[in-house]
Amino acid sequence: MTGLSGKQVLITGASSGIGAAVAARFAHEGARVAINYRSPSEKEDARLLLSEIGGNGLILQADISNEADVHSLIAGTIAECGRLDILINNAGIQKPSPSHLIAMEDFDHVLNVNLRGTFLCCREAIRHFLSRPGGGVIVNNTSVHEIIPKPGYLPYSISKSGLEGLTKTLALEYADRGIRVNSVGPGATVTPINSAWIDNPTARQLVESHIPMGRAASAAEIAAVFAFLASNDASYITGQTIFACGGLTLFPEFRTNWSS
Repeated sequence: MTGLSGKQVLITGASSGIGAAVAARFAHEGARVAINYRSPSEKEDARLLLSEIGGNGLILQADISNEADVHSLIAGTIAECGRLDILINNAGIQKPSPSHLIAMEDFDHVLNVNLRGTFLCCREAIRHFLSRPGGGVIVNNTSVHEIIPKPGYLPYSISKSGLEGLTKTLALEYADRGIRVNSVGPGATVTPINSAWIDNPTARQLVESHIPMGRAASAAEIAAVFAFLASNDASYITGQTIFACGGLTLFPEFRTNWSS
């Protein structure tokens, strides 16, 4: 990718999974990476990741649903790196429950992390981008469930649909200020959070039977899309979601002509 070498990049929720793969990809492209992790239990994973990608970066603890933490996260990144060029909003959670049984505490928690937290990070990054020449880039991690309903995961579905509006609105609002805002929408991806079906051959076969390409994505494949959207190769792209989903957003049930 062009234009990523020497860039200062912050990735939220980057101690494992897609976030870790994104950190590795950006480091490979020559960027300096700030790895955010949420809980003390994730600190060692973040340290190990930083070592694996060559040590060109730093690790920062913050709960992005907490406004004070986000202030400290962005300020700490800028203080250590001198500036912030690219923000990758990767942190996200989900909690399964039938919709009529959702506890408000769980509803609020998912929305606070996935949507409120992403907004807070975007707001602070944009304030920084506007404070100096050169603009900046934001890439959000959404999901195929930005547009595909996910029964049993209502707060998650709402948060990802909300990210579409957030991405498009910020992209339009700041397009003439040198700031690009886009999203990546992964489908089924091989990451630790999905170990329940990844490690179960029967369950994995069921998952992958619904994917037109017949397989789940690797985290590295998803990371490549983040790198593209953040790079100069995507310099004329803003306000878009690129779905890296193996065809899940193509209405797979219509692979056979059952309706005609």
